[in-house]
Amino acid sequence: MPELPEVETVRRGIGPHVQGRRIARVVVREARLRRPIPADLAARFAGVLVTDIVRRGKYLLFETPAGWLILHLGMSGSLRLVGAAQPPGKHDHVDLELDDGRLLRFCDPRRFGLLLWTREPPVHHPLLAGLGPEPLDESFTGAYLYEKAQGRRLAVKSLIMDSRIVVGVGNIYASEALFRARIRPDRAAGSLGRRDCDRLVESIKIVLGEAIAAGGTTLRDFVDGQGRPGYFRMQLQVYGRGGEACPVCARPLDSARIGQRSSFFCRRCQK
Repeated sequence: MPELPEVETVRRGIGPHVQGRRIARVVVREARLRRPIPADLAARFAGVLVTDIVRRGKYLLFETPAGWLILHLGMSGSLRLVGAAQPPGKHDHVDLELDDGRLLRFCDPRRFGLLLWTREPPVHHPLLAGLGPEPLDESFTGAYLYEKAQGRRLAVKSLIMDSRIVVGVGNIYASEALFRARIRPDRAAGSLGRRDCDRLVESIKIVLGEAIAAGGTTLRDFVDGQGRPGYFRMQLQVYGRGGEACPVCARPLDSARIGQRSSFFCRRCQK
């Protein structure tokens, strides 16, 4: 699933080409996504100006005078800029035709994505209202995480992947951040001290920043707005490397299921 770095990579890639342009036409070929595309979406947004594109968690938000488009890439979706002459593929479900002739094309093979709209500020939309702070914001601190962890028995990896605690720390990046912070993913969140939380928050910010700089992580389907893969996969230290040598101590890395997700860690380096 595209995570925060992948979605931020897409936003940065398409933003300069879409902001300040008008949506000449919206073409919906398949409305049956995770939630049906509203029947009035195409008529409502035809001809409107895109004034901004922002990200909240894993959602892309297109600001226009007619309201906000809310887009989620789902499990395997992509959003690409293509020429008007490029024919749509089997899973190219929506085109936003821009006033310069190019298309912003939404492809979603598994149809787990979303394309909705809201007239009100999207922070009030039910999909976004309960989200925690952005991990790269100044409000996400060790003190904040320490407060949220108090008395919690669940695994720390599950805590930092809870979007009500902090948004956008997906499975890959949680494993990598915990390794850098030298904290086991299955450790009870309530056992973390303040210094542990400071170290973990710093590691989360560093890992996500590096992933964004590398264009995200391509494990299967992800490509950016120009159809290019992300290269953070080359920098992964533990994720997907169960049984291989730890890059620090050379002991074989362990793998386990935590919160129904695959987790990778070093029993010697992480405590």
